[in-house]
Amino acid sequence: MKTRKLLAIALVAMMGTLSFVGCQKADASSDTIKIGGSFDLTGEAAQYGIATSNGVKLAIDEYNANGGVLGKQIEFILEDNKASQVDATNAFKKLVDNNKVIGFIGSDISSTTETIANLAAEKNIPMITPTGTKLGITTIGPNIFRACYVDPAQGELLAKFATEDLKAQTAAVMINSEQDYSTGIAEAFEAAFTAAGGTVVEKVNYGKNDVDFKPILANIKNANADVVVIPDYYETIATITTQAREIGITSTFIGGDGWDGVTEKTVNNPEVVEGSYFVNHYTVEDDAVIVQDFISNYKATYDAEPNAFAALGYDAAKILIEAIKTCESTEADAITAAMQNTSLDCVTGHITFDENRNPVKSVSVIEIKEGQNTLYKKLDAVK
Repeated sequence: MKTRKLLAIALVAMMGTLSFVGCQKADASSDTIKIGGSFDLTGEAAQYGIATSNGVKLAIDEYNANGGVLGKQIEFILEDNKASQVDATNAFKKLVDNNKVIGFIGSDISSTTETIANLAAEKNIPMITPTGTKLGITTIGPNIFRACYVDPAQGELLAKFATEDLKAQTAAVMINSEQDYSTGIAEAFEAAFTAAGGTVVEKVNYGKNDVDFKPILANIKNANADVVVIPDYYETIATITTQAREIGITSTFIGGDGWDGVTEKTVNNPEVVEGSYFVNHYTVEDDAVIVQDFISNYKATYDAEPNAFAALGYDAAKILIEAIKTCESTEADAITAAMQNTSLDCVTGHITFDENRNPVKSVSVIEIKEGQNTLYKKLDAVK
């Protein structure tokens, strides 16, 4: 493993190419290149923030072991935003005003990411969010990028998969009405599914603090849909699917990348999610060298298998650092221009950016089989 890890580190600087325009040389007065990051490390979304920041740190450590960038070591300064927009604001201001970071990676959930993006646009700090999926985030400024695909894309992919692969003609949709992530996927799914000839036979709403879903699940059961779409995060999904099976719902469950982690949450009752499908950014079953090296190095560093959030954190760091390296500058406009012209092999696929700074890349459809996430198929790049 040691040899493999050293090879992976040596390859970091060589993998991928970036086009660039109008770049200036980096400021030689600073001893390090400072990159800021803000994630939820102790709040309600800490399971996402910790994994994502671990991926970021792994990538930066690999670059530093290989000599850093522009002849300097990368100093990654991480702040906990506790999934709070107030704390996210304070964290970003501290990173920019006190630490003088020249680039920013974060946040994890869309609400804090959107808050930070407004500040980053105002300050013209090149920013990339690994996992902020809300549609409008990157339109806030020309310096705002993301490594993940957007919520509507997930809904459209789920509709395509449901109609073409599962041959579903009817669907029921469960929506967390207090969450942009859930509503974004649900709305896109309904539009695409009905356009393809399907019928949404039931829609139910719930709140983020709900724990008893059986009253609304009764409506889902009566609808007897071919598929039930649950676009939420894995803790809630584990609760919903458990209660759904308890009352006799037999429909196929499908969902977005928030499902990543549900197999661990249902380890004592895996049958509740058996045969479910969700779209995700990558899978540990991908045998590409870059993917397997990432998995091996992550396990060696953190003694855990990396989920999609860790992979996206790793990729986001690579995209930002490669931009700095390519344009040989720490100037904001130079970095932004280089990021826009990204063409880079990453863990979650080969990444380029569209005109709205959303990634164009392949996605994986995951089937839960015998309590494990297994690769069902890969879908072509989404634009």
